[in-house]
Amino acid sequence: MPTGSDRSSTVAPIVAVVGATAAGKTSLSLDLAEALDGEIVNTDAMQVYRGMDIGTAKVRPEERRGIPHHLLDLLDVTEPATVAEFQRWARDAIADLRALGRPPVLVGGSALYTRAVVDRFDFPGTDPAVRTRLEAELAEQGEKALHDRLRELDPEAASRILVENGRRTVRALEVIELTGRPFSASLPTLEYADPHTVQIGVDIDRPTLDARIAQRVDEMFDAGFVAEVARLIDQGLLEGRTASMAIGYREVAAHLAGELDEAGARERTIRATRRFARRQDAWFRKDPRIVWVAYDAPDRLEKALAAVAAVR
Repeated sequence: MPTGSDRSSTVAPIVAVVGATAAGKTSLSLDLAEALDGEIVNTDAMQVYRGMDIGTAKVRPEERRGIPHHLLDLLDVTEPATVAEFQRWARDAIADLRALGRPPVLVGGSALYTRAVVDRFDFPGTDPAVRTRLEAELAEQGEKALHDRLRELDPEAASRILVENGRRTVRALEVIELTGRPFSASLPTLEYADPHTVQIGVDIDRPTLDARIAQRVDEMFDAGFVAEVARLIDQGLLEGRTASMAIGYREVAAHLAGELDEAGARERTIRATRRFARRQDAWFRKDPRIVWVAYDAPDRLEKALAAVAAVR
């Protein structure tokens, strides 16, 4: 690959490492960043929050191999985050890195965030009055009632949004009301915003993934996850419109409120994470552009680098 003075003559590729949670995206992204002399750009919706470390599997500074990481620890848990806002942050970070000839390596479990960054995606407008009314209905009627309404209006959008993600359901209903079109029609198209883009998917079988998720959750609890959630509740986690929706944090909050014992919180977190992983996999499998590499292939880095070379 070009280095030194000839680096600027080649357009730095945009590399996105995608796949289900616990599949092994982090290690592959670090391997790629090292091999390409690039830097990591987070595309996980919850890792933008300060203090949400254990429950989001945020890579600790000492494990980052000296590679700069971007878009971590930007917000307090009380601050909302939107996909449109994240798109601006990520594209600015990508542009800055590419101007220096350093390939950005995107990695994170939020499929929509990744697609919003790499694909052509213009966001519909918003109306504060409509948003406020729908949020009031969410508080009064509950997540399931609004999700059922969305399913009637736009089954495709409902299939992509977790029932528990009331905030996302509200946004979908808002877009439908404002545009008169299905929310799914405003989702990203399968067209890269920049042709020098490649997605590398980490392929893993379901039994192995399920086992890895259970192990990860156990390690989270053993590492002090309950104490992390308790600390963040003191900082306003439950009032945060975005951060409070994170898997694991909801379940531990219920435990701390006396609604579950710790074992129950662990089990619910495992189940919720497995459901989320299945949705992630289903989303990514619909994208024919992704180059898949087996999570345990000894030559997975070489295969990933070959895919990157093809778009340079």
